[in-house]
Amino acid sequence: MRRFLPFEWILATRFLGEGIMQTLLIITGVSVGVSVIVFMSALLTGLQTSFLSRIFASQAQVVLEPPDEIARSLRHDDKALVMTVTVMPSQRLRSIDQWQKIGALVQRLPGVLVTSPMASGAAFATRGEVSKSISLMGIEPDRFYKIVDLPGKLVRGSPWLEVQDILIGTQLATDLGVDIGDKLRVTTGTGASQVLTIRGIFDLGNKGANERNTYVMLHTAQPMIGLVDGVTSIDVTMQDVYQAEDLAQYIAAFTGIKAESWIKTNADFFSVISSQNLSNTAIRLFVGLSVLFGISSVLVVSVVQKSREIGILRAMGASRSQILRLFLLQGAIVGFLGSLIGSGLAYFILGFWEAYALRPDGTPMFVAEIDTKLVVATALIATLSGVLAALLPASRAARLEPVVAIRG
Repeated sequence: MRRFLPFEWILATRFLGEGIMQTLLIITGVSVGVSVIVFMSALLTGLQTSFLSRIFASQAQVVLEPPDEIARSLRHDDKALVMTVTVMPSQRLRSIDQWQKIGALVQRLPGVLVTSPMASGAAFATRGEVSKSISLMGIEPDRFYKIVDLPGKLVRGSPWLEVQDILIGTQLATDLGVDIGDKLRVTTGTGASQVLTIRGIFDLGNKGANERNTYVMLHTAQPMIGLVDGVTSIDVTMQDVYQAEDLAQYIAAFTGIKAESWIKTNADFFSVISSQNLSNTAIRLFVGLSVLFGISSVLVVSVVQKSREIGILRAMGASRSQILRLFLLQGAIVGFLGSLIGSGLAYFILGFWEAYALRPDGTPMFVAEIDTKLVVATALIATLSGVLAALLPASRAARLEPVVAIRG
């Protein structure tokens, strides 16, 4: 099999085999470095995915609302004294002006996946003598469920609403002592009251949301909160969640309405994510540099050890380019093998971590999976790093004169 390989490949594998101990040591070093990079990348991706899923369990990436009412000045003429008094208005429950048109315009923007109108307001849910303050949210299920995976959060019942149905959280169901099929009287601030049937009970993973959030059909909520054919907000989801703030600013400038992204409303959390990404990048950079210098140092030693063989090869007619490729191939082989072993080691460590890093209920803290694309990219980068690391010792080997190299 070896006789069909090119000249450089045969010598590269032979040189690596002859210095088997140092070859194994450098491959081990590359493997450890790659395993750290792959493991940390998978862990950070899983952690961020878990955090984002919790955030988007009960909110959209961008929320459009009516613009705030601005302060107005009142002039009081008291005989000769004229005073200007600024009165801060209360923010009334209002509908987005021409919300159908705005929703259609936003839906056509690049990167936007789904827009979903919502009519929400404060209300009270009453069961017998017990009354709880709730947030009544009117939705269009077929659109809203593409933004918030409410069916996936359902504990029991059905997510598909009729006009007289309501979805409530587990905490509210416990507080009121109700279950699927029971009736609730919902009363809003406008005085409107309606008896609704509990269609489903959900768990959003947040006690406050499970206690306050309730969902009904859009046409059910609108007359109850006093907005006939109006909506209080439009939820928007997009392909790249990290571009949400840019989209919100563009929509606000383009339409004149208020637009807030999850990045702005969760500023502290976004700062944590940015810090994690920065630290992970720094760690990967330093690990990669240590691997690169390790490969380079081993190959420099190999050039010194093999200088006599290199001189003989040059005297036998081997060209400088062939000697150069010989050591570049050694670097590439070491990098490639190290990346494969390192990825396998990262997979093993990740499985070990998931088996022992558990929540109090025995379930994994979050799902962290090694992406195939990450493994392929790491293998390519490690191979390229091996080639770059071999560049200096390979150039040194190629410059050796045959007579000088043979004499030692």
